[in-house]
Amino acid sequence: MGRWQPGTRERLQATALQLFASQGYDQTTVAEIAAAAEVTERTFFRHFTDKREVLFAGQDDFVGVFTGPIEAAPAEAPPFGLVRVALESAGGFFPEERRAWSRARQGIIDANPALGERELGKLASLKVRLGEVFRDRGVAEPVATITAETAVTVFHLSFAQWITAGEDRPFSTIARERLDALTELVHPGR
Repeated sequence: MGRWQPGTRERLQATALQLFASQGYDQTTVAEIAAAAEVTERTFFRHFTDKREVLFAGQDDFVGVFTGPIEAAPAEAPPFGLVRVALESAGGFFPEERRAWSRARQGIIDANPALGERELGKLASLKVRLGEVFRDRGVAEPVATITAETAVTVFHLSFAQWITAGEDRPFSTIARERLDALTELVHPGR
């Protein structure tokens, strides 16, 4: 027990999620997670700073999924087109094999107000970072902030649909549908 093995991080995440779902987030300890995953607490802490991080790890990768394609896009690309590019890229962050885990994770977050606040903070950080990226590209205010807010709102609505029970469409299809609905709202008949 306690020896590092490939996949330890993922095993810890899966084990923690299972324990959070069965006995509650607040009732689950790091010691229980480590024991159930057959590693030491020290190994747990090599991968995560605390049990919350099991649910929120990968924030930099998550933000990069949005910002990377925007930063790499041609200078003349319009802001709303960049939202579409970023959301298409985000689809790769949410493959089908991640859907069940994402549904379970969201259920745990929804059941715990402190975790819900953390999730909202994650989305707020994404908005701030996207606003910076748009401004760095020369997008003026208030368009840069509105574009960042729009991107995160469409993402959030798409993700909520993607994890809905019975939903089986890919994330990118759902995001495209929401972007098309927004386009129809703003520019009817387009």
